[in-house]
Amino acid sequence: MANNGNTTKEQERTELHRAIWQIANDLRGSVDGWDFKQYVLGMLFYRFISENLTSYINEDERRSGHKDFDYAKLTDKKAELGRADTVKEKGFYILPSELFVNVRSKARHDANLNETLAAVFHNIENSAKGSDSEDDLKGLFDDLDVNSNKLGNTVEKRNQKLVKLLEAIGDLCLGNYYDNTIDAFGDAYEFLMTMYASNAGKSGGEFFTPQEVSELLACLATVGKKEVNKVYDPACGSGSLLLKFAKILGKENVRLGFFGQEINLTTYNLCRINMFLHDVNYNHFDIAHGDTLTEPKHWDDEPFDAIVSNPPYSIRWEGDSNSLLINDPRFSPAGVLAPKSKADLAFTMHMLSWLSTSGTAAIVEFPGVLYRGGAEQKIRKYLIDNNYIDAVIQLPPDLFFGTTIGTCIIVLKKSKKDNKTLFIDASAEFVRGGNKNKLSDDNRAKIMDAFTKRVDKAHFSQLVSNKTIEENGYNIAVSTYVAQKDTREVIDIKKLNAEIVGIVARQNKLRTAIDEIVADIEGHHD
Repeated sequence: MANNGNTTKEQERTELHRAIWQIANDLRGSVDGWDFKQYVLGMLFYRFISENLTSYINEDERRSGHKDFDYAKLTDKKAELGRADTVKEKGFYILPSELFVNVRSKARHDANLNETLAAVFHNIENSAKGSDSEDDLKGLFDDLDVNSNKLGNTVEKRNQKLVKLLEAIGDLCLGNYYDNTIDAFGDAYEFLMTMYASNAGKSGGEFFTPQEVSELLACLATVGKKEVNKVYDPACGSGSLLLKFAKILGKENVRLGFFGQEINLTTYNLCRINMFLHDVNYNHFDIAHGDTLTEPKHWDDEPFDAIVSNPPYSIRWEGDSNSLLINDPRFSPAGVLAPKSKADLAFTMHMLSWLSTSGTAAIVEFPGVLYRGGAEQKIRKYLIDNNYIDAVIQLPPDLFFGTTIGTCIIVLKKSKKDNKTLFIDASAEFVRGGNKNKLSDDNRAKIMDAFTKRVDKAHFSQLVSNKTIEENGYNIAVSTYVAQKDTREVIDIKKLNAEIVGIVARQNKLRTAIDEIVADIEGHHD
């Protein structure tokens, strides 16, 4: 029976993905794919928080004995009475007339639909003003510009698109709250992001980490743990890495919630939307906007038990042109700053600095950081000499959108049981899926098994003493320590020699025969 439930869930998911794909294709037209994502996600978010709030208020009322209570049918005047309490609990408020379902039902006949929606979005955001959730809701609808020429060049055309969008999002089967398929919203979000990332290639895909990789990072960061205080990603993109912890440990086992920082404003908005779509309450996440390396936003927090990140590869940063940075407690311990043209190890030092003594950080890195010389070598020396590197895992090529390069994962820990570093060569652990490689469940299990056992396994994992790494000039590339399997054929030298002798003998025979023929021909010519 359980299996049947799974199939239905898979069918529901496939159906959902097909429907979203359909919306994207129908409505795109004038709107570029990557921009259009904002509209679909924004509308999905509007529907989600409308239903989430309705369901929350309905359950509350039904528990107090009002069996048929339906918030969506209440008058705005009556609804106003519950505003203050609800904002405290949920972080926002929506009046019945402004709920998705009610705006949608009138949309076709609303000549000012664009103004109606703009006012609704403004009111939802404003409902949090002056409360603890203000920062979590501010600007969330900014990218859903209902008056944009991208939607059409007249109000009428724009409204036609908006009606289509409302109806398409409204028709999506996202399950009933009470059936616990609530992750359908989150799933729709993940699907949209994957769809656009793979289509947009580099332009918008670089901050989206494939789900299988996110899952591996979350597993690495929580081995042996049932719960953590909080999780953190200093380059959190749309938040998919953070939310994997909710899936793996359960939301309630990330006790103090989800923390992250993102430099790109649109992506920062998507990340907060993603938190809501996964039903993470406003007081359980703290996502900040800004440059983590130069203006980190979570200084005052206690250190984090779990950190995961896929920071941008080899981007430029201020480095030593900013005289304050060398004294920054995050970077100063290494005595040197990451090169200006390659910020990779600056992110690594930042994460190490904010990791709790019992915590684990799992970071996707560009391979060059493992072996390049100069400042990067000095930073590696600091990390190895202080025994902070737990493991280095070589990943297969072509896993990520926007790059085909084989990246790797560095796992950091502050309290290790040995003075060794584990190297895992998982470069062959993939299956081909579409036009990308993917980590299958088996691939991931094999990596996790090697990571937990921490022993040598021919051609796959090697536990190396930090002394040996020092002797290798602090090179921590996996290929230096894990021998590749020799796939060449084994050759029997004696047999080969005998064959050569045979060939030489045949050659000699041929030569003699040719000489005879030549002599014969020449004889005829005389």
